[in-house]
Formats: sequence, C-alpha cells, structure tokens
Amino acid sequence: MASEGDIRAFIDRQRVLLAKERDAEIERSSLLLSNCGPKLLEQKGLALGGLGIVGMNIGLGGKTLVELERPSAYHSSPLFPPHTFRPGDLARIEANVTSTTSTKRPKASASSADTKASQAEGVVYKVSDTRIVIAVDSSESSSEDLDLPERCRVLKLANSVTYDSMDKAINHLEKMAIPADGKSGELTSLVQVLLGMKPPAPKDRMDKLAFFDDTLNDSQKVAVRFCLESLEVACIHGPPGTGKTHTLIEIIRQLTTETSANPKPQRVLVCGASNLSVDNILERLLALPVVDKAKRLKVTRIGHPARVMAHEGILDSTLEVKATRTDQAALARDVKDELETTLGILSGKGKGAKGKGPRGAERRKMWDDVKALRKEYRQREGGVVKSVLKESQVVLATCHSAGGRQLFNQDFDVVIIDEATQALEAVCWIPIFKAKKLILAGDPMQLPPTILSLDDKKKKKTKETSRSTAKPSTPKLVPPRTLETTLFDRLEAMYGASIKRMLQFQYRMHEQICSLPSKTLYASKLKSHESVASHLLCDLANSQADSADDEKEYLQTPVVFFDTAGCEYFERLEGDGDEGSRCNENEATIVNNWVGKLVEVGILPSQIAVITPYQAQVTLLTSLLRPKYGAALEIGTVDGMQGREKEAIIISLVRSNDTREVGFLKEKRRMNVAMTRAKRHLCIVGDSSTVCHGGSYLKKWLAWLEGNADVKYAGLE
Repeated sequence: MASEGDIRAFIDRQRVLLAKERDAEIERSSLLLSNCGPKLLEQKGLALGGLGIVGMNIGLGGKTLVELERPSAYHSSPLFPPHTFRPGDLARIEANVTSTTSTKRPKASASSADTKASQAEGVVYKVSDTRIVIAVDSSESSSEDLDLPERCRVLKLANSVTYDSMDKAINHLEKMAIPADGKSGELTSLVQVLLGMKPPAPKDRMDKLAFFDDTLNDSQKVAVRFCLESLEVACIHGPPGTGKTHTLIEIIRQLTTETSANPKPQRVLVCGASNLSVDNILERLLALPVVDKAKRLKVTRIGHPARVMAHEGILDSTLEVKATRTDQAALARDVKDELETTLGILSGKGKGAKGKGPRGAERRKMWDDVKALRKEYRQREGGVVKSVLKESQVVLATCHSAGGRQLFNQDFDVVIIDEATQALEAVCWIPIFKAKKLILAGDPMQLPPTILSLDDKKKKKTKETSRSTAKPSTPKLVPPRTLETTLFDRLEAMYGASIKRMLQFQYRMHEQICSLPSKTLYASKLKSHESVASHLLCDLANSQADSADDEKEYLQTPVVFFDTAGCEYFERLEGDGDEGSRCNENEATIVNNWVGKLVEVGILPSQIAVITPYQAQVTLLTSLLRPKYGAALEIGTVDGMQGREKEAIIISLVRSNDTREVGFLKEKRRMNVAMTRAKRHLCIVGDSSTVCHGGSYLKKWLAWLEGNADVKYAGLE
C-alpha cells in the first residue's frame, strides 16, 4: 500500500510536470505572438483578424459578453477561416493588425492606459462559423473601462486559469492525504483507493437489476452492472463506436431512479474532458422517453456549452437559461437589463448611440454605475443559482468548470468522467473531491491529452503505460513520467484489468475497416455488430452510380489506398523551422478528385470528412474543397475529429520525403483515431515508401492495406 513518502513523491511529480506544461504553453504563446506576423498567426489558427463588434451583453457572473464577426465591408465571406479557438480558451481582443502596420509597439502618442482600455482579455464563450463571443470577467482591470476599437482582432493566449485550478486541486489533495501538524482533511475511501492506500472494496452484488434499455448488448450490460456494483471506482474501456455514451446513459438512469436495486436515488455529477463530450451526454439525456412529466430527470448544464445555439434543448438546460426562469430571477433581470443598456451606450452600440460612446467624466461615471450594478447582479444571481442546482439530480460540466463558484459547496454521490483518457489527471481531481464514487470512461488506445512540454527525446523513451491483464500483486502508486499518463492509465497499471470492463461490439465500422484496429490494439476482442458488419456506401438511399463499374469502384469498396510511392509527390514545409506545418499539394489534388467522384455517385458532402494530421494541409484542402462543397464537407485535423464519425473518411497522410521522416504518423493512437472515424468507406492517400519507415505499427498498417484495400498506384489521373 502507498506510504506517505509515495504520496508525497506522486504529488511533487504532478506539480513539477504541471509547472513545466504551464511554462511551455506560455513560452509557445509568447514566442508565436512576438515572432509571427498577423498573416502567419491566422494561418496557424491563433488569431482572427478584421473583426467588428456586433454587441455587448451580460452573461452569468456579471461577465461582459463581447460578440464579434467579420463585417462585409472588409471580407467577401462572413465565414471564419480555419482556427483553433474553442469555448474555454483564453483570448485577447485588441486593435486589428495587418502586415503593413507595426506589431512592435503602440504609437508614441498613445498612453499605456489608453492601450489597455482598447484591449480586453477574456474567455471564449461561444464559437460558430461566423461569430465568436468573448466573456470578459469584471475582475480584469482592462474590462472596467472597455473602449474597444472599431476593427479588432482576437488572439489566442496561454491559458493559466486551467493551470491555477489544477494546482489548487493538487494542493487540496496534499492537505487531505498528508497530515500537517497532525491534522489531515477527511480522507474518503475513494481518495484512498485512487492513491493506492487501500485496495478497492469487494463488489456490492445486485441481483434484482433490471435494465431500462433493452437494446444494450451483453458487454454493455456487464459494464453497467460492474459500475453500479463497484463502491469506489470503476472504468469503462470504450473503443470507437462501441456505444460508450449509450452505456453511460443507462448508468445515469440506474443511479437517479428509485428501483428495487437502488432504493435511494443518487445525485450525479457528469463531467467530460471537452464541452462536446458533455453536450453529447446532455443531448442523449434530454432525448430519453418520458411517461410522466413529473418524473422527468432534472438536469442542469454548467459552464459554456459548445453547441448551445445548435440545440434548443441544450440551451434550455443550461444554468444560465434556467436561472432566468425562476421566481427570484425577475429582480436580477431588471438589474441585468440596466447593465446591458449602460454597456451598450459605452460601446456606442446602444439605442440612440451614433457609433461613439461617451468620453471623459461622463464615461467614468457610467463605469462606476456598471461596477455597482454588476455587484448587485452577482448577489441576486447567486441566490437564483443555488435554488436551480438544489433541485437538479444530474449536473453536467467540464472537469475544469466543475471547480467554478456555481458548484462551490455542492456534493454528489457519484461523479462520472467521460473522455477520461483525454484529460490530465490533475483536472480530473477537481470534480473527484465532490463525490464518494468515481466512474471513468474512455479509450487509452486513442489520443492522450496534448502535452507541449513533452520533447521528442522523451517521446522516444516513454513507452505506453503497461496495460497488464493480470492484477498486480501489490498495487503501487508510481509518479508519472509525463502528463500523458492519465488517471485511467494509472489505475489500470495499479490494479490491472480488474478495475475496468471493455465494450466489445462496435456499431460504426464495416468489418474490414474494424479488423486492423481490433487485431493490433484491442487483442482481437473488438467485433463489428451484425447491423454494420457489411454496410457500404451503396446501401445509402442517396447513392446512385451510372454504371456497374462505378458502383463497384466507389460504392462497394470499404477501403481504398492511393499509394504515391515513386511519384515524387514530396511534402512542403509551411512556416519557419519546427513551428512550421506540412502540406502536400499533389495529395490534396488526389483527395479533391476522390471527393468529386464520391459526390458524382450521390454521396452528400455532409456524409464525407477529409482529415489529415497537419494544419497546413487542412488550410490547403479547405481552399480547394470549400468553394465547391461549402461548409457541409468537413475538413479538419485527426485530433479534431476524435469522437466523431462519417459515412466516408478520406485521410491525407502528407509525409513524403527522401529522409523517411514520418513525424505525427508514428503515434499509433493518432492513426487509430484516423481510421476508426469511417463507417462505410475509408480512403487513404500516402507514400508507402516513406510511411513504412515509421516503425513496426506502420509496417503492419501498410501490410494490412496491401492485403485488404483496393490499392491504386496511379498518380494524378
């Protein structure tokens, strides 16, 4: 069992790694922002330029919401170019900079106070194809007198807020686990098991368990029962397409419903590594059949939902909307209206304003009013928030936002963390402290969290966490080598396969697409369900080939491989040195042609996704394909496609060079994500003579393509 020394070593190692990661993010951000011109920053997806302010409103917590778009006066299209802004990212709004304007320093005539007032830092609140909303916290000194320019740009910044929360969680863990002056915090059984201080308790057998969803397969039922019977911690290993969310919904229903197996309904906190995973679970919960409206599950979504505008049900379930519908909300609403009116006048966007806000003493007086109103609004809103959360059976939030003030002093029976294999362990501890039991769900064979401080040498040395199938004789708390070791990985290494159950039937991929991942990464346990095992593009209602040859070539072939070996379709480096990204124009032309062929035989652009490991290739493909097929055709990086699926997936591998360098492709988990997005058709474009030098997994991958794909050696036809 873990000693005090083991725990101290573990906590100290977490602190060291988190500090390195924070420094790496700050260094990358400051280097990029100081060295890159405005055009390159936009190409890297770290800036959006030429924006105009649409309006300023008030959000939860009295935050000022600044909404920006691309004005038609400066842009031919209102659509944003490819970028990396996501809800929760830290960003700065400042005066627009073009390649012809100086980026070094403000004009001598401008005082530092004026410069500060004309920019604001905040958190990305919402992002759509045409608008971005930044939430500026009133505690930011710059937001006390916002005087933003008419033409702005938004810059992505290093996000220290998340690191502050993780540091706080690790400090809290230390206080609980390591006594100081003979006093320690309340050490729950859950924390003791997670730290290896004691083994998991024996299962609490449930004989009378009746499943709500009779469509669950046997492995899903086993996983549900395992999670319900475990007293402290349980892990669900959900490979691609195995219905992990489906299984979690059943677990949530079992926990929150009074049944013979569960006499006392429990309160559940559902978290995820991303907004998308949380909204996905919320969407499924809202879609559950309801016989008696009085028994409808009471759910509340905390934080900044990524898809709030896309789904009315999600919008209605957010704390922000629910808080406006309570009896106590009317007074808070009056204060909010007054706040928004004042902010509108200050920004020159309000009623009667002529494009310019007030100046001088009048402006200072109005900002004093804003401060006072904001304080009053926060107080009134606090009471409303407490009453909404008090009656919620299920609360949903990202791991990070679970540590926000809305959930301060809120306790739960069970915390569920989805996408746990994509979350840093430290961020998982934020919600863990709020519950007595933990359920983790994820797939350690897909991409781990992105770690900036992990250099190439360490990547070569660091092997994957051993995933022993046997239970270790003595569980040992081992400090992680890198932040890529997630809580899911660590528990599996510490307790063996006894801590988890794997879902074994996938409902996404044709059996041919599924065969390689199953054999190489899932010990041949992953099976295609009979409903999808033989489905092809020709089974889609909209598919329509003019000839039998076209039908066979485009609609009845599950895997196609365009091998460009010997064609000299070499990659090109965009940008400077290591900071650059790679693209391959000839591969982009092959992809363009193949998308055109699929569309000709009736496949809709919305049923196709084009993915690649490199941002520069995304930009190139977007310029080729977007004008023809619009936003319906999804184009993005492999990492951005994790958790998603499409009928047809086209992958451009990009790498083709004389030095046999494969870069990102070496990471087998990235390649696993890439190929397991496809349901009926997978097309891969790449140079086998380069890719085969990327290690044993890529050799197996290419051998599998040779034996299972329709291999096309032709160049640009």
